[in-house]
Amino acid sequence: MTSRSLRTTARTSSEARAVARTQTLLPGKDGIGTVRRTTLPGGLRVVTETLPSVRSATFGIWAHVGSRDETPTLNGATHYLEHLLFKGTRQRSALDISAAIDAVGGEMNAFTAKEYTCYYARVLDTDLPLAIDVVCDMLTGSLILAEDVDAERGVILEEIAMTEDDPGDVVHDLFAKTMFGDTPLGRPVLGTVDTINALTRDRIARFYKKHYDPTHLVVAAAGNVDHATVVRLVRRAFEKAGALTRTDAVPVAPRDGRRAIRTAGSVELVNRRTEQAHVVLGVPGLARTDERRWALGVLNTALGGGMSSRLFQEVREKRGLAYSVYSYTSGFADCGLFGVYAGCRPSQVHDVLRICRDELDRVAGEGLSDDEIARAIGQLSGSTVLGLEDTGALMNRIGKSELCWGDQMSVDDMLARIAAVTPDDVRAVASELLGQRPSLAVIGPLKDKQADRLHSAVS
Repeated sequence: MTSRSLRTTARTSSEARAVARTQTLLPGKDGIGTVRRTTLPGGLRVVTETLPSVRSATFGIWAHVGSRDETPTLNGATHYLEHLLFKGTRQRSALDISAAIDAVGGEMNAFTAKEYTCYYARVLDTDLPLAIDVVCDMLTGSLILAEDVDAERGVILEEIAMTEDDPGDVVHDLFAKTMFGDTPLGRPVLGTVDTINALTRDRIARFYKKHYDPTHLVVAAAGNVDHATVVRLVRRAFEKAGALTRTDAVPVAPRDGRRAIRTAGSVELVNRRTEQAHVVLGVPGLARTDERRWALGVLNTALGGGMSSRLFQEVREKRGLAYSVYSYTSGFADCGLFGVYAGCRPSQVHDVLRICRDELDRVAGEGLSDDEIARAIGQLSGSTVLGLEDTGALMNRIGKSELCWGDQMSVDDMLARIAAVTPDDVRAVASELLGQRPSLAVIGPLKDKQADRLHSAVS
């Protein structure tokens, strides 16, 4: 082969890499529910789910960054940055951004979690091009001006203060601290007053440049959308911002975690003058990729996921000790949590805690009945389907799946996995997880003797 031929072959290969690659991940039925993925040359992924029967569309961009990626001094930077991307770009002011979506009756928002951040807009299907242009502009063209950083600092401090006024919310952050200590998973997503006051414009701008590269982003759209049109509009917006210049870039792989440090038997108590005591009792759970998560979902539903659950019946229905009592799971890349929450009168916190602890021990030792498991499977299956009835939920599902798993699972496959859970599966995961020594977080007006008893409750 001549040197000219070699150059021609190399150029052709380079051009081939620059071509967008499209795959049908889920074929759907008669074109309904079809999920497609296109990977653009700059490593940007675009996934869509088509639902022609609706008149709306939800467009979102998921960033592969969360509070878990922060150092101690950067705690709160991810959420701070989420606020700042709404403050203006080279094309639009903060008012222009909000007014554009308001003018068509749409809604726009964002949220920050431990391992990802999402920005989204829900609009009529005819206004999807506008939503794509606005959200893409925010993600690629944010100015992050010093004056905006200073102005938004006050807003975030108010958000922290508002959260602190809700002990039923704060107790979950306290429980994360109990389980993970002073680590990224144990720190609050919002940051603290001290870390927010210490963050500077330059540090936030560097964080933005590092984590908002197209290879770290997933674009997701669901509703009455055409995949090719969404790809074309997204590509145009990102190329306009000069964000797709690396033709050899590849998307980052799903997060594999950092082997988080978990503790057992830890207790965190906050003495505060509240009308209720807020309690979270829990144990280490499962990573989100663990195949036993389906059995854990059934266990969680039966134990504290509804009005017929054990905890609801024992704590509220039979004894009237709490208005709100439930269990929940949180799965991360390499670990997870299983927790039980209850809000009750301070004088009854020990009774509530004893009942919850007894139920956890009983299920760990004896398992659940076949009837409880069958009912939980039905409840979990129904809630899974009903939770995907709007375009926002569909966008969340495909966007998070692409970012966290790198693949898509159909609703039918999800239902099949739930239905395949056996009583033995549930009993095995209950024995392993609930048999661990629990940790405890409590916020409320606690007396010294109460604090001593609460420490001994998890021993």
